[in-house]
Amino acid sequence: MSTDAARMTKLNMLLMGLQHVLVMYAGTIAVPLIVGSALNLSQSDLAYLINADLLTAGIVTIIQSLGLGFFGIRMPVMMGVTFATVGPMIAIGTTPGVGLTSVYGAVIISGLFAIVIAPVMGRMIRLFPPLVTGSIICLIGLSLFKIAINWCGGGQPTIVKQVAGEMVKVTNPEYAQLDHLLIAGFVLCVVLLVSRFGRGLFKNLSVLIGLAAGTGVCAAQGSIAWQGIDTLPWLAVTTPFHFGLPRFDLVAASTLCIVMIVVLAESMGMFLALGHILDQPVTHKDMTRGLRADGLGTLIGGIFNTFPYTSYSQNVGLVSVTGVRRREVTAIGGVILCVLGLFPKVAHVVAAIPPYVLGGAGLVMFGMVAATGIRILAAVDYKTHHHNLVIVAISLTSGMIPVLSPEFFQFFPAWTHPLTHNGIVIGSIVAVCLNLLFNGMLDTSAILQMSAEQAHSSEC
Repeated sequence: MSTDAARMTKLNMLLMGLQHVLVMYAGTIAVPLIVGSALNLSQSDLAYLINADLLTAGIVTIIQSLGLGFFGIRMPVMMGVTFATVGPMIAIGTTPGVGLTSVYGAVIISGLFAIVIAPVMGRMIRLFPPLVTGSIICLIGLSLFKIAINWCGGGQPTIVKQVAGEMVKVTNPEYAQLDHLLIAGFVLCVVLLVSRFGRGLFKNLSVLIGLAAGTGVCAAQGSIAWQGIDTLPWLAVTTPFHFGLPRFDLVAASTLCIVMIVVLAESMGMFLALGHILDQPVTHKDMTRGLRADGLGTLIGGIFNTFPYTSYSQNVGLVSVTGVRRREVTAIGGVILCVLGLFPKVAHVVAAIPPYVLGGAGLVMFGMVAATGIRILAAVDYKTHHHNLVIVAISLTSGMIPVLSPEFFQFFPAWTHPLTHNGIVIGSIVAVCLNLLFNGMLDTSAILQMSAEQAHSSEC
C-alpha cells in the first residue's frame, strides 16, 4: 500500500504531514501543561511553554527525518516531548531553592549525555534479533492500548480532587460517557471504511478524514471549547532562556541522565519497529544517528524552554496504517509544528479537538504496531528452539505489569521508578536477557540477514 513517490504532489504531502501532526498533537502539548501546572506557572507562561514545545518538536522532527550530519535516522519519524521525564522534572522544579531554571539545566546536561552515549547504545542492536524485536514491538502496541482506550473515554477514569482539605483520587464523572464512545466508534468506522473502499490519496488520508469527520460532529454538537482564543496573540516568537539562564544542579542532572537512558532504550524499540514496517533493517549506524537526534532535540529543548524529546509511537502506527513511507512527509509535519509554535491562535484550534475523537483513530494505529510485532514473531522458529516461546511469554507478561497494575512497584525506591513504571523498558530488558540466556549472542551480520529474510518472506 506504499505510495509512488513520483506521483505524490505537494498538496498530498502537506495533507499527510498534517495527518501526522494531528495524531501526535495532544501528546506533545500534554507534557508542558502537566509540568507547568505542577510548578504553578501563569497562563501566559503555560502558553509560552506550549509554543516553545511545538517549535522545538518541529525542528527536531525535521532533523530526525531528513538528517543533519551525524544526527537523524532519516526515516519517517515524528518527535515530541517524552512522558518518561515528567515525574523527575516536577520533583526537580518543586524542590525548594531549585526551580524551573534547574530543570532546564538538567535537560541540557541530559541532552549532551545522550549524544555522548548514543554510539554505545547504537551498538547494542546486536542484542535485538527478530525474537527480541518482535516481542518489544508487540509490547509497545499492547502498552499503548490503554492510552487509546482512555482517549475514547475522553480522559482519565480517575481524577485528583480536593476532598475535606486532602487531595484524593475520585472517579471522573465525564469519563466514558455514551456520546464520547459513540463519536470514538464513529471515527473508527470512518477510518476503516475509507481504508477499505478509498483509493489513492483518499485511502492514505483515512486517519485524517476520520479525525475531520469526528471533529465536525463535535462542532455541530457544540462540544468543542473555543474559549480563550481571542486572548491569544497571532504571533509568538520563542527566545532562548526565556525563564532565565539555566542552573546546573548535580543531583538534578544525574537524575535526568539516568532517565534519558530509559528514553533512548524506548526509542530503540520504536526505530526497530519502524524499520520492520518499512522493510528496511536498521543498522547500528542508523540507530546511533537516531539516538543522537534524541539527544540533540533534548539539548535544543533545554535552550528553548522545553523538555526532552523522543520519537512518537502513534506516528509509527500511522505509517503502518497508511503505507506512506516517505520521510519528507514527516519533515513537512515538522514544518507544520513550527508554524503552530509561531501562531498560538492556530495551535489553539488544533488543541480543541476532543480526546475521544483521537481515540477512534488511536485504536487502529496502536493496534497496527502490535500487529507488526505479531507478524515478526510469526517468523520465529519455535519448533527447533522451544524456549523461544518462553522468552516471548515472559517478556510480554513482565512488560505489561506497569500497564495492568501501576501500583505494583510502588514500594521500590523512587530512583527506580523511571525504570519500573515503564513496561516497554522492563519487557525489553527481560527479552534481551532471556535471549542471551537461551540463545546466546548473534553477530550483527546474522541479525541483519535474518531481518532481510523476514522482510522478504512478508512481501511474499
